[in-house]
Amino acid sequence: MNGVTGRMGTNQHLMRSIVAIIKQGGVRVGPDEVIMPDPILVGRDVNKLEKLCQQSGVQKMTTNVDEALADPHNIIYFDAQTTGRRAEGVRKAVAAGKHVYCEKPTAVSTEVALELYNLCKAAGLKNGVVQDKLWLPGLLKLKRLIQNDFFGKILSVRGEFGYWVFEGHTIPAQRPSWNYRKEDDGGIIVDMLCHWRYVLDHVFGKVKSVSCLGATHIPERIDEQGKPYVATADDSAYATFELEDGIVAHFNSSWTVRVRRDDLLTLQVDGTKGSAVAGLRECYIQHYGNTPKPVWNPDIEQPIKFFEGWAKVPEQEVFENAFKVQWELFLKHVVKDEPFPWDLREGAKGVQLAEKGIESWEKRCWVDIPEL
Repeated sequence: MNGVTGRMGTNQHLMRSIVAIIKQGGVRVGPDEVIMPDPILVGRDVNKLEKLCQQSGVQKMTTNVDEALADPHNIIYFDAQTTGRRAEGVRKAVAAGKHVYCEKPTAVSTEVALELYNLCKAAGLKNGVVQDKLWLPGLLKLKRLIQNDFFGKILSVRGEFGYWVFEGHTIPAQRPSWNYRKEDDGGIIVDMLCHWRYVLDHVFGKVKSVSCLGATHIPERIDEQGKPYVATADDSAYATFELEDGIVAHFNSSWTVRVRRDDLLTLQVDGTKGSAVAGLRECYIQHYGNTPKPVWNPDIEQPIKFFEGWAKVPEQEVFENAFKVQWELFLKHVVKDEPFPWDLREGAKGVQLAEKGIESWEKRCWVDIPEL
């Protein structure tokens, strides 16, 4: 596990996924058979690794990735490093004959992302990309509604994502400084359009084209050493996507927005028969028969209480951590050859949409998304 000393690697992939799987007794794949992960933590800072071993209970660690790759006991290479370091790590893993699972974006360009997929495919190695939001309870509830034709014909999807990331002048920032430096592969377009690609493709319909406007609203921030730096990457993105079947999706993604909605991410889906608003966990619905009939009249107080016309989707199943769910599926894919469609080609699609979003911003026009 390379790069797990970072925030996402530690919390979601190590503690809430791999350690949780170990504590539950592994992944059961038969009456008398389980898959038990045996991780080795890889990083550049020995002090961080030692602290993480104490925190997680994992015994093995190294600062030498080549040493870990040379060990035949290690059959999966996982990469949660910063984006710019990922390609080198994956190339080494493929050369060592390891199956590959990695965070997104899978590379800094579509060309390199496809190269990594083709390297794995040519070597006959199983590969996958983290696409965690597909297993969020809120999105799973939306998928159930679609499967049951709740919406009728889906017309539009509106996504609102983000929160205020403090600049660091008085209150410390809650995200790393590289996120706001283009030269370090930062930027919200690169980060979030990779997410929106797999959410749209796998839940609502394939993305056909994009129109995107980026912005750097906060020009200066404070880094981890307390020094000011120029924010060279976009901290907000306003993107519209044309999907198959005529669906229009619009997503606002911002680290410079204050939240007055149910969650850090909300998706509103409107269809001919009904609508739904989903957050990370909850989902609220309004059927055609429950839809109020407003009349525009700004001269009187609004008589309709719009929030009251929605019903909460009940908990109909048990939801586990989204990262853990996908980890278990990948482990089953490697050990038992079970299907796993979220491969590095899917990762390349996310990088492609981010690149096309940046191209749209630069050209100030709609850009088509070709098949990869």
